[in-house]
Amino acid sequence: MTFTFVESDPTETDPLQGELALLEHAISTGPVAQLWEAPLSLVIPRSYLRQPGIEEARAQFAAQGCPVWLRMSGGGLVPQGPGILNVSLAYAVPRGVATWMEPVYLHLCEVIAQGLREVGVETHWQAVEGSFCDGRFNLAWGPGDSARKIAGTAQYWRRAPSAVQTPDGQRHLVLAHAILLVDADPVEINARANAFEAAIHSGRHYDPAKVVSVHEASGIDDATGLTETVKTSIRNAIARSTAPGQ
Repeated sequence: MTFTFVESDPTETDPLQGELALLEHAISTGPVAQLWEAPLSLVIPRSYLRQPGIEEARAQFAAQGCPVWLRMSGGGLVPQGPGILNVSLAYAVPRGVATWMEPVYLHLCEVIAQGLREVGVETHWQAVEGSFCDGRFNLAWGPGDSARKIAGTAQYWRRAPSAVQTPDGQRHLVLAHAILLVDADPVEINARANAFEAAIHSGRHYDPAKVVSVHEASGIDDATGLTETVKTSIRNAIARSTAPGQ
């Protein structure tokens, strides 16, 4: 099955609620996709709630105009704001994470890579040590140890409800999500992320030299309209693709 595109709710600022809504769409309509942008903020996985002083830090950052939201997927802290494009895909697969985790990641990486190729940026998936929310299925630009992260990915899994469950009870829903640095300033977003990590005394620190924007990687001088161009290219790549497990 191909993807149906769902527009984001411009009044919804909490990404957790948006993720829940996308999963509900997947239950009722099949594979769905959403390309969206968020206001300046930080987003953390629920595992951060175990960190001492987390609520005080969240309140402090919110008071400074940078709310810190929770998300359902794992991983680490990610910045949001101008120049960052989110790609969210939600659909059902026949079995759970042990079987489908890698195909889901590879599909997400491939549709974004196809879109970036159309603007002259070649990427591949790999870990980039020192980048925020590092993982094996980052999209990276550049060779080997010199590669810099251009997109980060994450997943959230849950068992499908009984109304759409298969006889073997193994059907699952997956939310595959990526953030893509289109025209964001690596220094600014990492400074914001590092300030929050310092506020909660996590010991984590991110290196702005380990990430790159599409603007920088493409070598273009004028980034006017770049986000819309990239969004259209990725949307077209998703539209041509088939959701894994369908």
